[in-house]
Amino acid sequence: MNATLIELAYIVSAIGFILGIRMLGRQKTARMGNLVSALAMLLAVAATLVQGGMNLTWVWIGLLIGSVIGVAAASLVRMTAMPELVALLNGTGGGASLLVAWIQYVQNPQMDAFTGVSTFLAILIGGVAMTGSVVAFGKLSERISGRPILFPNQQLINGALLLAILVLGVVLVVWPASSYWALLLTIVLACVLGVLFVLPIGGADMPIVVSLINSYTGIAAAAAGFIIGNTVLIVAGALVGASGLILTQIMCKSMNRSLANVLFSGFGSLKTGPAAEGPQGEATPITPEDAYYMLEAARNIIVVPGYGMAVAQAQHAVKELADLLEANDAEVRYAIHPVAGRMPGHMNVLLAEANIPYEALVEPGDVNPSMATVDIAIVIGANDVVNPAAREDPSSPLHGMPIINVDQARNVFVLKRSMNPGFAGVENPLFFRPNTRMLFGDARATINNLIGQFKDAAD
Repeated sequence: MNATLIELAYIVSAIGFILGIRMLGRQKTARMGNLVSALAMLLAVAATLVQGGMNLTWVWIGLLIGSVIGVAAASLVRMTAMPELVALLNGTGGGASLLVAWIQYVQNPQMDAFTGVSTFLAILIGGVAMTGSVVAFGKLSERISGRPILFPNQQLINGALLLAILVLGVVLVVWPASSYWALLLTIVLACVLGVLFVLPIGGADMPIVVSLINSYTGIAAAAAGFIIGNTVLIVAGALVGASGLILTQIMCKSMNRSLANVLFSGFGSLKTGPAAEGPQGEATPITPEDAYYMLEAARNIIVVPGYGMAVAQAQHAVKELADLLEANDAEVRYAIHPVAGRMPGHMNVLLAEANIPYEALVEPGDVNPSMATVDIAIVIGANDVVNPAAREDPSSPLHGMPIINVDQARNVFVLKRSMNPGFAGVENPLFFRPNTRMLFGDARATINNLIGQFKDAAD
């Protein structure tokens, strides 16, 4: 009876995971979806603990430490640091699966072939996800250069490393009882492969890498579930793995690039052609005072947020300015590129935090056909996703990537601290277009200046 209730709890948990992921697909239900998923995980953990056979002292110690870290992270980590936090969380999931496989082998080295394969996959994928996530964290937080880090024969070395790991996997599966050395060596090489896997990937591709490693974490968890015979872990891992792969595919499509190109091209390491040679003209700056007069007369406005908005924490100021513009009979929409920011959905989360209606968000394909009718496009810290070289310059590293065609708007305001290129390191000819005006300075301070002028005019 006890076993039946536990399996029933697992089934309810699995249903909760599926419903939670489904609810995450809409802004109105996303918060509830997150809560449903969390409760489903709580039920799964509780059902596992009541089975007995564990030292609950260590379980409670682990829960306490994890809870303290989780609360601290949720309370102290800034929204701008959320991408690297997500990368680290992916890494902890991969590391946990690796440890489960390792411990289960130590406790029972006499494995059948299926368990041996599951153990090998959990170690390989979990190790790659763990150390790859650490490198992704370093690149996203700029502790490591965002440029691709390349060295001679890199792909050949990575291929040889993977081949060696596969050979060790065969040894582990065929002779499990006497192959502890192979398991330890597999752990080491998998961790090395994770580092070498992410190092050559440029910072502009980090959103895709984060999504892909998230998928790896799910697959490793599912493999760990097969090792210990835990149904809910298998289901949860499969859901995470599948959803991560789907998101990775969507983001690759948004950049008009294949996954192989993202992983192996060393994007951003070489730049040729006009878009890479530096400034192609002279930028035209504008003062917030002059920008105010143009905004006051505008009736159709597009806001394009990027990582610079996150750094300036300007989302609330953007919402306040939009409210003033709408009170002045202007239509304000927000064009969100799928790879804007440094993790999937980064801009959506920031705008939702500022209570910006989800209905006001539009995708590039929806807004581009009517961009010529837009009075003013306000680009806040975005760079690569509005770079017209992606559309016009075949020699640009960005060429072929679908962008938001703000250069076709009647006027473009670009809010930036300087003329430095974006995360991909590619110069942006948008800055030198005759319809572009540069608003230099901190984005939040600039927008607050504009807000002040609207309020002064209303008094």
